[in-house]
Amino acid sequence: MQRRNASLAGDFRRLASPLAAAFLSATVAAAESPASETTIQEKLEVCASCHGQNGNSTIEGIPSLAGQPEIFITTQLIYFREGLRQSKQMTPQADGLSDADIEAIAEHYSELTPVTIDRPIIRDLYERGRAIVRSMRCGTCHLPDYSGRAQMPRLAGQREDYLVLSMRAYLDETRGGPDTTMIGILHGLSGLDIRALAHFLSLQTAQ
Repeated sequence: MQRRNASLAGDFRRLASPLAAAFLSATVAAAESPASETTIQEKLEVCASCHGQNGNSTIEGIPSLAGQPEIFITTQLIYFREGLRQSKQMTPQADGLSDADIEAIAEHYSELTPVTIDRPIIRDLYERGRAIVRSMRCGTCHLPDYSGRAQMPRLAGQREDYLVLSMRAYLDETRGGPDTTMIGILHGLSGLDIRALAHFLSLQTAQ
């Protein structure tokens, strides 16, 4: 009886080993299946409905994300998800995003090519903006070509209307988020100054 039990145990082990291997293989395959990628693609489609299929927004007041620094996008999405920055549009969209989702979205948009809208230059406004940018040394943080880095957003080629809205939100202290640096930097600028800054920066073509 003992020999038979030992034989049965041996048969079970021989059967269990390939079953365990098959189960492990199936589990790994499921984890690596396109399902997770599809989920990210679905999320990106939602993003694209406002921010543009190529990350370049065509909707008034909606920022372009193409070419934005990956860390900047990651940080802002976390702010929205955690309620540190409020937006009627973005707070609900960010709610429930996993860290992996945020990383994938940030990487996707950071690798897209930004496109500068071809439109006429208002020379007086442009030159006023150029002078303000130089006096405020915006290139120190956002880089000399205003392409952005780390947590500093890309300003070159951003929608002019969005830049105006964003800077006004800083001045009104309604933008939210832990970083209040820009509130102090923009303090004292007039409405015309804000328009000039936005006009100049939106027409830059940094790569």
